[in-house]
Amino acid sequence: MKKIVILISGGGSNMQAILKTSKERGWSERFDAKVACVISNVQEAKGLQIAKDWGVETEVVAHLNFKSAENPRLAFDKELIKAIDRYSPVLVVLAGFMRILTPHFVEHYSGRLINIHPSLLPAFTGLHTHARAIEMGCHFSGATVHRVTAELDHGAILEQAVVPVLRGDTEQDLASRVLTQEHIIYPRAIERLLGDEN
Repeated sequence: MKKIVILISGGGSNMQAILKTSKERGWSERFDAKVACVISNVQEAKGLQIAKDWGVETEVVAHLNFKSAENPRLAFDKELIKAIDRYSPVLVVLAGFMRILTPHFVEHYSGRLINIHPSLLPAFTGLHTHARAIEMGCHFSGATVHRVTAELDHGAILEQAVVPVLRGDTEQDLASRVLTQEHIIYPRAIERLLGDEN
């Protein structure tokens, strides 16, 4: 069976959308695929309980445990790789995973690592995308599913959704509208990749 590992740091709303879609659209029957594990770098991440409620295995690899290492970021990534590789996943899905990954990690999962970003890439890479879109006077914003490369938010685009920026929008208003679309396009992008695997 093709296995998917999802990485989260918080509430896991995109993770939940993926789990819901995988069940509703029968990924196990159609693609011989399933979400095998959800891993968080935060012990208290609320998404871990949601994953357990869906019957999915969970693990925690806490990045704070590596603060005293010579290279904390690399030490954490190497431990995370060990946890992920136990599942031999066809896809590693970043779903609100709030860590900048090392080139070592990205290279290890080259071609299997995907992310969702709350802007219409290549516009507004990095943080504070909604505030920047409003500040720049954009009429449209959105979300992008993309392959992960060593360059932040620059991998090949797999799916995009466009949402309007409305007069008087706050950062939270726009974020909420974009998130609704993220929950649609992220599972769709994964499903398309699973279909390509056949």
